[in-house]
Amino acid sequence: MIFDSLQIRDVLLRNRIIVSPMCQYSSTDGFATDWHLVHLGSRAVGGAALVFTEATAVLPEARISPQDLGLWKDEHIEMLARIARFIHSQGAVAGIQLAHAGRKGSTARPWEGGKEIPVSRGGWIPVAPSDVRFADDYPNPVALDERQIRITVEAFAEAARRATDAGFDVIEIHSAHGYLLHEFLSPLSNFRFDSYGGSLENRTRIVREVVSAIRGVIPKGMPLFIRISATDWIEGGWDIEQSIALAGQLGPLGVDLVDCSSGGISPAANAKIPVAPNYQVPFAEAIRRETGILTGAIGMITSMNQADAILREGRADVILMAREFLREPYWPLHAAHVEGFQASWPAQYLRAAPQGTPAREPLELPKSMRRASVRTSAAE
Repeated sequence: MIFDSLQIRDVLLRNRIIVSPMCQYSSTDGFATDWHLVHLGSRAVGGAALVFTEATAVLPEARISPQDLGLWKDEHIEMLARIARFIHSQGAVAGIQLAHAGRKGSTARPWEGGKEIPVSRGGWIPVAPSDVRFADDYPNPVALDERQIRITVEAFAEAARRATDAGFDVIEIHSAHGYLLHEFLSPLSNFRFDSYGGSLENRTRIVREVVSAIRGVIPKGMPLFIRISATDWIEGGWDIEQSIALAGQLGPLGVDLVDCSSGGISPAANAKIPVAPNYQVPFAEAIRRETGILTGAIGMITSMNQADAILREGRADVILMAREFLREPYWPLHAAHVEGFQASWPAQYLRAAPQGTPAREPLELPKSMRRASVRTSAAE
């Protein structure tokens, strides 16, 4: 099952294994570097079907740290296009996650403490639904007005256009982990009284607008994913029932898959999170069952048997892995060998592959997506 292919719109995944977005905090002014090429490229060599970039900021102030990847200007396209081409050369699909950090922005990299960076030291004033900071050692945000919300929605669409020009095949919207879109969703961070606050309909409005804006500028055949935190793990916060309702809204707007994570709206000490293998899988299962939309399972999934069981039991449609890919970039090739599945290998590595292993062919984009990308570039 885990090595079954999956067709989503015009894109064919060669298996159900996806490299989850993982922040590398290794950019300057948003530009991808050789680190990103090697990091993402090695996971494509390793046999994953779809390789996602880290959370990629749609505006300079949408970054978590000054070292975050970005796609807020056309100059960012060139290196990202090189990365997408290499991923394709390994028969894998190239994905990009578009993000806005919201009130968690202007903070240092994790290995540098992760706390507020003041404006005097290269930071910025972050924005949020409401002027309430994430924690005492985080910056105090400014609440977005409706004009700024429209600018933010358009920034997501413009970044999606650039992602298409760069040759990416799948876009994921980051609406999880306490970042901007999740901040609008959760009653624990959204205290607005206008059309973007209060009711579920209002709190989900910006997410629907971002989905519609992106779907309006990308090819019809391009899959659109969204990552959500299915619960805040805090009483009175965002929960699985609201997540099911949101997924039901987004499917008709053009979202193809819901990537089901959790938490992040409040410091971990405030949440009761039962961290254990498969602890987030029930969210993917519930959303899939109640809405019929494709879902992705994530979180402490490390073994082939574990991942395969989730899929065979109908609890999710794909498996997204993060830390396990940091430990083992070639996890899919090892899993295929254990399973007795004949996965393709790069021709350069065939001398070390099991006997009879086929050489890998590069990914060919569907003509419909190639034409749409060319038209988008030519229209500028």
